Amino acid sequence: MIEIFSEKVNDPQFMFSILVAIAAIATVLTVTMPLLEGDTLGKRMNAVSVERDRIRTREREKMASKQAKPNLRQDSTATMKRIVDGFNLSGWLGTEQAKLQLSQAGYRGKKAEDTFLIGRLVMPIILFVITLLYVFVISPPEYSTMMRIGMSVFAAYLGIKIPELFLKNKITKRQFSMRRSFPDALDLLLICVESGMSIEHAFRKVSVEIGSQSVPLAEELQMTTAELSYLPDRRTAYENFGLRTGLESVRQIVTVLIQAERYGTPLGTALRVVSQESRDNRLMEAEKKAAALPPKLTVPMIIFFLPVLFAVILTPAIIQINLQNP
Repeated sequence: MIEIFSEKVNDPQFMFSILVAIAAIATVLTVTMPLLEGDTLGKRMNAVSVERDRIRTREREKMASKQAKPNLRQDSTATMKRIVDGFNLSGWLGTEQAKLQLSQAGYRGKKAEDTFLIGRLVMPIILFVITLLYVFVISPPEYSTMMRIGMSVFAAYLGIKIPELFLKNKITKRQFSMRRSFPDALDLLLICVESGMSIEHAFRKVSVEIGSQSVPLAEELQMTTAELSYLPDRRTAYENFGLRTGLESVRQIVTVLIQAERYGTPLGTALRVVSQESRDNRLMEAEKKAAALPPKLTVPMIIFFLPVLFAVILTPAIIQINLQNP
């Protein structure tokens, strides 16, 4: 059985067929997944509503027991908790940077943290065992022992980095969505504030309106609204908003809101200035991308366009020469 499997793995035609099948399946999934997606905004808003209820319940319990330290974490399952506590994963796998990345990726609560820690524990072991089986059982014998051990160690290191790469990719997508829609959200926030709304009602109204453009931004605004309503210190809610998004423009508006709370400065004027700066930055990014297109298109034009152009121009001349000189 192992010999047959080894022959199949080493057969280029078989491996090519497998890769073609994987590519076909990936293409079908890429086309059909957007059609199968449900109401993402509604699901995320429902999750935020549940989180808001938990914050309210927790703060009431803290007021009753006179506990002052805020904590926005939710309880994890008993199995995950036993694994994390038994192996002390929080001590040697969990870092403050990883916790911050989890919040920026949209994963909140103790359950998400435990899942990330278990993933960092399990992925290196799985990849290490699979690589060992491949290099010592299936692969051709021309590899040296040190090379096989090195490949296994590299696979284990890659298993540690895969959860971090997943988080970074998720953070990049969320930040791109929020950065693109944040100037519009600031304009809406400015309109709400100048119309006489409080900052909590303005955040809630903007989160509803901006949800069609950016679900992550709407979720973060709803979460900030919940924290403003139930946390004892409003500055903590603003700072958490800046940390969860990780955007410089959001940090600017957080600073403006904190100063307005502390010194009583006019909020409308500051929001108008920050909104204009955000729109200018978005325009500058678009101009920068447009200016970077010609260098990026140079190599594809040389590789793909010029040979076809030469073929179109030279082929009639070559055919005519061959006809004149048989």
